[in-house]
Amino acid sequence: MKLTTAGESHGKGLFAILEGFPAGLKLDLTRIDGELARRRGGHGRGARQNIECDRVEFLSGVRDLVTLGSPLALTVKNRDYENWKGCMAPEGCDASARPLTAVRPGHADLAGTEKYELKDARNILERASARETAVRVAAGTVCRLLLEKLNIFVAGYVRSVGSVCDEKEYTYAQILSQRGKDLCMADAEKELEAIELIDRARAAGDTLGGVAELRVIGLKSGFGSCMTYEEKLDARLCAALMSVQAIKGVEVGLGFSAAGRFGSEVHDEIFAENGKRIRKTNRAGGIEGGMSNGEELVLHAAMKPIPTLMKGLRTVDIVTGEPVIAAAERSDVCAIAACETVLESVLCTALAQVVLERLGGDTVAQLAARYEAL
Repeated sequence: MKLTTAGESHGKGLFAILEGFPAGLKLDLTRIDGELARRRGGHGRGARQNIECDRVEFLSGVRDLVTLGSPLALTVKNRDYENWKGCMAPEGCDASARPLTAVRPGHADLAGTEKYELKDARNILERASARETAVRVAAGTVCRLLLEKLNIFVAGYVRSVGSVCDEKEYTYAQILSQRGKDLCMADAEKELEAIELIDRARAAGDTLGGVAELRVIGLKSGFGSCMTYEEKLDARLCAALMSVQAIKGVEVGLGFSAAGRFGSEVHDEIFAENGKRIRKTNRAGGIEGGMSNGEELVLHAAMKPIPTLMKGLRTVDIVTGEPVIAAAERSDVCAIAACETVLESVLCTALAQVVLERLGGDTVAQLAARYEAL
């Protein structure tokens, strides 16, 4: 299975093609649109979310809400395109309108203009924008629906916002039942602290990032491989999460903290009970030797603060060469809650790829039978 996306932040829309997806999956448009709505939410989001009302539209590969086995083409349209088509229309427009030459630190602006030999960062920022993740959420929810047919479930929550960190540990069920509506945190008091911190950042013209924790239950052992490095499950999942805009670090299980502990405090001992081999801890986060070990997957992803600050950062105008304050495109103060939703969807896509590669099958029924037989 392969996912390809296209589209610009202020273009006509975002588009995705899913190739190699099995036939026979009944789609739930309400579920997909619900995940798109979750992506638009979260305290600290900017004005763009008041304009967009994201809905998925399938263009091919689906009939009567059932996948056909042919490539799925889907789109999430940009309502804001009406305000930008004068300078963004592919059929012809004033491409010199609304240029961005005061390149923004932390964005793709400068490196992109140098790579593609441009004097305007518009062509770069339009594609590099996190708006692209809307269609990845739509496609990822299709993959989530496939995984759930195998009783594989994905969820997550926001563990920290800036300096406000929730150190508690939660079960999968607790995450689903407790995560808040404003910031997707599991501790209501910590969420209120984080909201106050975001409000202070907004007043100061600053931004904040955070850490999301992701969980996967129901994945059986043996997915991934120890035989070639490119098949390692942790490598593939971490790469997928790192592909999300603003993610600067990913860890599995104990992650970086394992480096500061003794081996006896890191590795999960194995016990025999009732003829089964079990682990009583899950410090490895469900992956050993590049393969799933049957335990719950636990991953963390760190999102940097949004690089567009309303107070602006110092930079250089790439046309005049003069020092200036970076341009302030419409932006968020904190988007970690939205990012958590995106990360879940991206993780679903990566897991669906791994499962389909190992088990194959032209139909969902064939895939489910093969998974059940493991």
